[in-house]
Amino acid sequence: MNSSGLKSRFIVAKKQFSLLGLPFNAVSLDEAACVITDAIEHQTPCFLSTPNLNFTVMAQDDPEFYNSVIQSDLVVADGMPLIWVAKLLNLPIHERVAGSDLFAFLADQPRERKIRVFFFGGETGIAEKAHYELNKTSRGMESCGFYDPGFVSIEEMSSETIIEHINACGPDFIVVALGAKKGQRWIMHNRCKINAPVISHLGAVINFVAGNVQRAPEKWQRFGFEWVWRIKQEPKLYKRYFGDGLRFVQMLVTQTLPLAIYYRRLASKTANVKKTVSADNSSQQEKFTIIIKGSIQFEQMDDFENALRLALLSDKDVILDGAELNFLTLSVIARLLTFQGQLQLMNNKLLLKDFPSKIITLLRLSSVLQRFQLI
Repeated sequence: MNSSGLKSRFIVAKKQFSLLGLPFNAVSLDEAACVITDAIEHQTPCFLSTPNLNFTVMAQDDPEFYNSVIQSDLVVADGMPLIWVAKLLNLPIHERVAGSDLFAFLADQPRERKIRVFFFGGETGIAEKAHYELNKTSRGMESCGFYDPGFVSIEEMSSETIIEHINACGPDFIVVALGAKKGQRWIMHNRCKINAPVISHLGAVINFVAGNVQRAPEKWQRFGFEWVWRIKQEPKLYKRYFGDGLRFVQMLVTQTLPLAIYYRRLASKTANVKKTVSADNSSQQEKFTIIIKGSIQFEQMDDFENALRLALLSDKDVILDGAELNFLTLSVIARLLTFQGQLQLMNNKLLLKDFPSKIITLLRLSSVLQRFQLI
């Protein structure tokens, strides 16, 4: 595992929260921009994912798509429904950070050395148009290249020739536009071969930069009606938005609302319970064991993070022993999801041992139980 990859993830690890089954970083637009610019300045790998409602719904049913999120280095909430759910759960994710807003913010900030952008994908001719438009208008970015792979397989658009072409352009930031599922798959397939520090699937950005599609007015965005504007411009999106809306209501009724009630009750019952985190790093053990007891909350995050770090350094499968566990915050649950993603990159597993039924219920209502292997 690349140590710089670990570094980029640990920078924002303490500000993660589980929301609708995915780990989100509680960052503002300014903070997200700082993570991106720092990654570029220090040449630290940063895979940015920007789940909106559609993205979040698809991740429920597609393990490969879900894995692309938990293996990302920065995950921001790109959708007002996500912010509304965070408010319901009393999570400090207060600001929608749309990928297009983040890109526009970075593009508009004057800097001595502009961020070099490479556009990959989009409809025929749009990447090229975005390339020229960005170089005409941006004060903080310059396009160093573009490539439209056409409608071919992931393998065909991942050839050595294509990757060499991208790397030869020397980008700092690769903007991928292939459709969310295909784009995330392409990034996962090629992230280790690409030299650019920052990479993200930002499908709408190419259209916005090229001027092919106009963004909704700010008020529409703020009140969560950008989808109406998008349907007006792209009627084919109607079925997708309708399906996402139905699935969102189902998740809200069957999981999120019960979670809000159950989470508060469990937290109040365990407020005074003693908390401990310990790690067994004995070289004689086949697996690395982390024992957590009591109610693991924010105060224990440093100890918890240190245990996870030791576990990663051991390069072993990890057992999380929760036999005496009373409560986990949504922040700890999110960290377990991304920790599992880090283990996957190392071909190792996370196993949850002897978790009490009340914690199993908490994981189920958080839409993450199916993500873990219980022993």
